[in-house]
Amino acid sequence: MQRSFLLLASAFVALMAGALFYAAKLPTAQETTALRDQEAVVAAEPAAASDPVNVSFALSDIEGRQRDFDEWAGSHRLLNFWATWCAPCRREIPLLKAFQDQHAGNGLQVIGIAVDFMEPVIAYAEETDFNYPILVGETDAMAVAESSGVDFIGLPFTMVVASDGELVGTHMGEIHEEHLIEIAAVLAQLDRGEIDKDAVRETINSL
Repeated sequence: MQRSFLLLASAFVALMAGALFYAAKLPTAQETTALRDQEAVVAAEPAAASDPVNVSFALSDIEGRQRDFDEWAGSHRLLNFWATWCAPCRREIPLLKAFQDQHAGNGLQVIGIAVDFMEPVIAYAEETDFNYPILVGETDAMAVAESSGVDFIGLPFTMVVASDGELVGTHMGEIHEEHLIEIAAVLAQLDRGEIDKDAVRETINSL
């Protein structure tokens, strides 16, 4: 009799524990379903198109003169953000010099923007013999880079600006020869009217 009572009590406790476990899990399942539904709604919403970014700024060059970005209006401009202490930045410079030599007559202008102090930049420029303008700034130079709308800016960083001043692409990290070839090609297509700026932006941002 006592044994039967114990078995019945054990079964009742097990049943109640199961019911409580199920009751505890049920809200979680409902919350998970609601969360999935919410995620589906968010995913279904189209991404808002960002407004075009028109680049405009003024920075000092290595001779201490204030240079306005509009000075190079009418040319496509490749803004390369670098620093003397950045090894990948230094590796890019010979490629950028060659690119400038090759495309100077094609409406393409490289502009180096050093996110650095003036003294080391001047010393490095004396060794490097740049064939494109070098502008210098610390927080001001970073503000120009951040105007691209990129969430995280590291060095090296490159912005490509069309001849009318509109930003048409960015490249994070070290730039290589194949990247420069592709950039020159899509900008030439833009000039010929074969593609629009959205196509240029898509190509450059994917490099």
